[in-house]
Amino acid sequence: MSRLAETVCQELLQAISNDQLVLPTLPESALRIREAAQQPDIGIAELAREVGSDTALTARLIRVANSPLLRARSEITDLQMAISRLGINYTSTLAVGLAMEQLFRSKSRVIERKMHEVWSKSLEVSSISYVLSRHYTRLIPEQASLAGLVHQIGALPILTYAESHPALQEDPQSLAFVIDEIHPLIGDRILQHWNFPDAIASIPTQHLNFSRDTDAVDYVDVIQVAVLQGYYGTDHLLAAVDWNQVAAFAKLGLDPEVDNEEDNDLAASLALAMGG
Repeated sequence: MSRLAETVCQELLQAISNDQLVLPTLPESALRIREAAQQPDIGIAELAREVGSDTALTARLIRVANSPLLRARSEITDLQMAISRLGINYTSTLAVGLAMEQLFRSKSRVIERKMHEVWSKSLEVSSISYVLSRHYTRLIPEQASLAGLVHQIGALPILTYAESHPALQEDPQSLAFVIDEIHPLIGDRILQHWNFPDAIASIPTQHLNFSRDTDAVDYVDVIQVAVLQGYYGTDHLLAAVDWNQVAAFAKLGLDPEVDNEEDNDLAASLALAMGG
């Protein structure tokens, strides 16, 4: 660890300990959609009005509804049709998750590039998690998808911090080290601050705990498998993890030695539909 990375880690940990770290807030559109979806009598038309004010989000939801994973019989061309196909729960969860992309913006080209990298990985893990949850568990797929989108949310305040610290921007290795070391702890704080359910709020700190083993399969298991599958074949450190030693694979009923090409293709198509 470089002296710079050590200093930044200490500063951020101190800020967390003193409750002084400024946490991001959910975009207004995400708050409106989440509040609307929590109404017991919400209908497709009402939800469409809330989502429809964001044209980019509307286009993404229509693409997702037309993705091979959902296998619509005919092409979906408008938002109400998309919501009908996706269901109110998945629509609202996906809309809230995708609205968070607005947070991943920076005036610094270096930080913008890193934010794009984090968000792209989050989309990938979210898509794999949805497919895994749907095919191998009785968990709620849309919750698994949301868990994937927020599993690295703790990187956001670190990158925001780096915007005002040029030395950290100019040292990508130190920046990457700080993110890897600190983002899980910050991520838990953010999701608690956003009132996410406990089953998801602990994802940032638990998803890399590969010695973890619980009685029943949960969202952490799904995210662990999705993350490891996402790094397979790369030069990332996580690509070296022995899947046979990760209990999550057995809990999902997956054979680490078998490559399920169909699942991978479905996840890739969903990630493409969710992307910009």
